[in-house]
Amino acid sequence: MKVKPIGDKILVKRLEAVDVSKGGIILPDSAKEKPQEGKVVELGDGRITEEGKNAPFTVKKGDVVIFTSYAGSEVKDLGEGYMIMSENEIMAVVDRK
Repeated sequence: MKVKPIGDKILVKRLEAVDVSKGGIILPDSAKEKPQEGKVVELGDGRITEEGKNAPFTVKKGDVVIFTSYAGSEVKDLGEGYMIMSENEIMAVVDRK
């Protein structure tokens, strides 16, 4: 199924949870926290400005982003880890160079 967000909404694939702690302890599924990072998969058209035009997004497809813990809504039909959120719920773009 292909999903195309509308308006200022963004489709994000949540990154996988960490399986091993920094100290080397293997974490069971019940102890894993949901990551607050994800990869931008699809963008809507952008929010509508007062002039009636679409404002460009500050993120692009493929960007790895950090979002708030209560951001967006999970999309069950796409499988685990997909979320639709507004651009204003994204706090930062990660650059791992």
